[in-house]
Amino acid sequence: MDALIETLVAWGLPGMFLSAMLAGSVVPFSSELVLAGLVKLGVAPMACLLAAGLGNTAGGLTCYYVGRMGKIDWMKKYLKVSEEKIERAVKFLQGKGAMMGFFAFLPGVGEVIAIALGFMRSNVALTTAAMFIGKTLRYAIIVYLVMKI
Repeated sequence: MDALIETLVAWGLPGMFLSAMLAGSVVPFSSELVLAGLVKLGVAPMACLLAAGLGNTAGGLTCYYVGRMGKIDWMKKYLKVSEEKIERAVKFLQGKGAMMGFFAFLPGVGEVIAIALGFMRSNVALTTAAMFIGKTLRYAIIVYLVMKI
């Protein structure tokens, strides 16, 4: 895993985008290490933040579109998300709308939120915007902390 992180840091901003996209999907990956490495190497923090936010949103949208396809068996098989988790998330999100995509950055439940929003066919533009804002704010906090250390 360390070699992969080092490689992604060496790739610069495209590596940041890719690592954030992986982390935003159901792949367990720590894009925060790549972000910290790039910021510490002197890459422009705003460029890192934009690459991370866009990449993580793209990863979250993969979950959204799998949910939108509505194939529960795929969600269980490929995303390892149980039907019960999806049903609970859909029940919780009912009436709250696409803006709940903001919380797709949350570890452990973010992917389920994105899948449920897709399953519910929430507004794609609003969901994408909410995801981008939430995920980018989370990365902004990380950039701030890395710069202070």
